Amino acid sequence: MRVLHVVTGLHAGGAERQLALLLRHLPADQEHEVAALTGPGAVARELRADGFTVHHLDMRGNRDLAVLPRLTRLIRSGRYDLVHTHLYRAMLYGRLAARLAGVRAVIATEHSLQSGVIEGRPTSRGVKALYLGAERLGSTTLAVSGQVAGVLGEWGVPAGRVRLLPNGVDAARYRFTPTARAAHRGRLRAQLGLPIGAFVIGAVGRLVPGKRFHVPLEALVRLPDARLLLIGEGPERAALLDRAARLGVRDRLVLTGERDDVPELLTAVDVLVSPSREETFGLAALEGLAAGLPLLHSACPALAELPAAAAPHARLLPSEPEPYARELALLATTRPGPFPVPPAVAHYDIARIATDLAALYRESVGAPPAAAPAVPAPAAPRTGREPAAPLPRGRSRRTAAAPSGRRRPGG
Repeated sequence: MRVLHVVTGLHAGGAERQLALLLRHLPADQEHEVAALTGPGAVARELRADGFTVHHLDMRGNRDLAVLPRLTRLIRSGRYDLVHTHLYRAMLYGRLAARLAGVRAVIATEHSLQSGVIEGRPTSRGVKALYLGAERLGSTTLAVSGQVAGVLGEWGVPAGRVRLLPNGVDAARYRFTPTARAAHRGRLRAQLGLPIGAFVIGAVGRLVPGKRFHVPLEALVRLPDARLLLIGEGPERAALLDRAARLGVRDRLVLTGERDDVPELLTAVDVLVSPSREETFGLAALEGLAAGLPLLHSACPALAELPAAAAPHARLLPSEPEPYARELALLATTRPGPFPVPPAVAHYDIARIATDLAALYRESVGAPPAAAPAVPAPAAPRTGREPAAPLPRGRSRRTAAAPSGRRRPGG
């Protein structure tokens, strides 16, 4: 089976990182390629390094309709059995292009829909009309949480066309032996200019207003010996730096930019914070728990849909500086962790999520279900010296040209 994933872009946002993670865990009898409408980024580099073909369509704006025939030609010439779209623009163009190319099995994952907001922007009547019109061209919409499924229902998407398939986390990727963890922690703190004995607050995500990273930044004022490590990139970078300077904490803020070594970076952190008021899933929170960190958060549907015992070291707080400063001061004094990985992480294990998605692909194209695989032994903690994994079947190390035959800029 050949599957083309159409995504708006491949910078290191939550949806893009989740796509890369899923692709690494889908079965070898399914061949997957990726088409990015807009420019490359850290995730494109990761995918190419893993051996996946990545096509770039060079879309130059939301209304660049010329991308539609290019994408249609790619789908037709690639003879894909199924098209899977991710994010709003890719959903609009990908579903239509798949139909024009004659592909009827079209799945969309809804990563970013909230009540009145999609991908951090307010939804207008026109956006909603376009969304619902494009939805009818597909076969199934996957909601990453019950909250997203609820919004889809409020918008009028028929319940029979919506399935719940949450995001997943690769718990083994965050598991290190004590020796390896200490080595990563010392090396990365030295590289990032973080004192080895400092209390380090970590946060992961796009630097956009909705993530509310100014909350831990303002809390930092009340924590004179703490540092804040923000892992991610985005349009709020300059504003955060300006605010840090005004608050007098510029020398205690570290911005890493886009990184593909988040599990290692989290070994340098003592607590993870996720202060956004709204999330569609809360992947960064799960990553912090997988790393054995205490978690302070303000919204995480992934945890809200589980009993409290599934994440005993997670604390739900109002998204304001004062409560975060209070809890962070307590953690700075006690310095707990690393903790055992909580049950919530196993519940969202990426291997299970990928197995469910692969089964849906087979169902969507009318293929017989796969034989039940043998249950693998639990992964051992990583030492940091493991050999590289062999290249899975069905992948190519080539970099694809765009459908016109002209070489596109690489990622």
